[in-house]
Amino acid sequence: MAGRREVRQAAFLLSFEKLFLDDDLEKIFEGAEELGEFIPLNDEVKKLVRGIFDKQDELDAIIAKYSDKRAVNRIPKVDLAVMRLAIYEALYDDKVPVNVAISEAVGLTEKYALDPDISFVNGLLGAFAKDIKKDGE
Repeated sequence: MAGRREVRQAAFLLSFEKLFLDDDLEKIFEGAEELGEFIPLNDEVKKLVRGIFDKQDELDAIIAKYSDKRAVNRIPKVDLAVMRLAIYEALYDDKVPVNVAISEAVGLTEKYALDPDISFVNGLLGAFAKDIKKDGE
């Protein structure tokens, strides 16, 4: 059974892949199953990926709100996939605290993105987290 970090990374990779392909999610999942161990695919991963794409417009609106320098369609796809995942987890997964979602997102950015993207993702998600805390108080 994959741990939460593995589930998150698999969901990120599949979400990132979907940004380049016109395929529906089931085709993306089939491709991941063919890869076997490389991308652990289970119901938790599928649920997370489906959730991200079901809420994509809402997530992108949130990203646009905090991205004053770049339009969403100009944000590198790695950054976009990471931020959608983090914001989705922060808003819709009661088991994932906001600070954990952001910390994990920054970790994925450090692993997969370019250096300038790390501060961009961290800054945007940090501003988002501050507003969530204000709303939740």
